[in-house]
Amino acid sequence: MTSEKMLAGWFDTRRMAMIELLRDLVNTDSHTHDKQGVDAVTGQIQHFLDSCGMETRLVEQEVAGNFLHADLRPSGSNVAPVLLMGHCDTVFPKGEAARRPFHIADGRAYGPGVADMKGGLVINAFVLAALKAHVPEGLPVCALFTSDEEIASPVSRHEIAKTTRHARVVFNAEPGRPSGNVTVGRKGGIFMRMDVEGRGAHSGSHFTHGISAIEALARKTIELHALTDLETGVTVNVGVVEGGLTLNTVAPSARAEFELRYVDDRHRDDYMARIERIIATEHVPGSSARLTITGEFLPLIQTAASKAIYEVYDAAASTLGVHFGEEFSGGCSDAGIPCSLGVPTICGTGPVGGGAHTVEEYIEIDTLITRAQTLALAVLRIAERA
Repeated sequence: MTSEKMLAGWFDTRRMAMIELLRDLVNTDSHTHDKQGVDAVTGQIQHFLDSCGMETRLVEQEVAGNFLHADLRPSGSNVAPVLLMGHCDTVFPKGEAARRPFHIADGRAYGPGVADMKGGLVINAFVLAALKAHVPEGLPVCALFTSDEEIASPVSRHEIAKTTRHARVVFNAEPGRPSGNVTVGRKGGIFMRMDVEGRGAHSGSHFTHGISAIEALARKTIELHALTDLETGVTVNVGVVEGGLTLNTVAPSARAEFELRYVDDRHRDDYMARIERIIATEHVPGSSARLTITGEFLPLIQTAASKAIYEVYDAAASTLGVHFGEEFSGGCSDAGIPCSLGVPTICGTGPVGGGAHTVEEYIEIDTLITRAQTLALAVLRIAERA
């Protein structure tokens, strides 16, 4: 039996252990702003890795959830590592796990964050454990578990950049696509808020004295949406609107949250300039508006080097008799950070799933095993070439 066969076979005997860890993670609320919950998830992963004899290191944070590092490198090694990456936060509020606890039905596992991305966290943790068990002398392999990806990693992004800058390859365990594919390209995204100021007035007796912030916001919204260009992959979406006081008051203020998504880096500055002009335009005389960037994701762009890494991953899958194709996603992730630093990066190496951020979120439970086996073989092949 080859070492690769032994490595792949190791996961077959850990199916229940993987499901149990997944259950525990899903049943732990970990909304981005719930530090206690995010830290509890990180702590469960650290406890598992420590029990496998792994070297782990916690980077404590004051407000955000803590970061967790795990390292398989031999002592004193300066070889560029393969890095496994994932985030411990979800979009679901405290109490969601109690309302919709983890369960399995018809070959699918359900629960808040099961796909995005607690299934991927389990895969990364067990891949580390498998490599530790089969290569006890160590390999140039590390992992980073972060805490605020769902809000564009305002705290984690520095840690991600610092950790991935010198990596050889990065695998990010976001969920595999519903098609079964991994993600080799993603859009960049900029999250923004516009605050519009007008002047309040009684809408009956002093209508002409008022300056409607809601009207100004509405006109800006129409122009922002008109920027969408599906042929180039650029979209602008105003997703949240608030404003006004009462129905019989000319609105003194209004605000909206919106986003820009783009494929090509060269579109970023062009479209941001257009957005800034729209916000600065006085659509209603006397009104004013302010633009604030609240978060930003960098695009994941497939390069020749990342294509080569995908081919290693696909070859590992074929060893197991399966195939996971390539796919582009309009969604954003932390994978854009190492990509921007020139590090070959593959995303979507978590279990196959869908319905992320909804009550229908699921993973195909069997892919928890097959994707872990594939990732372990791919990481082993890359690490042994170092």
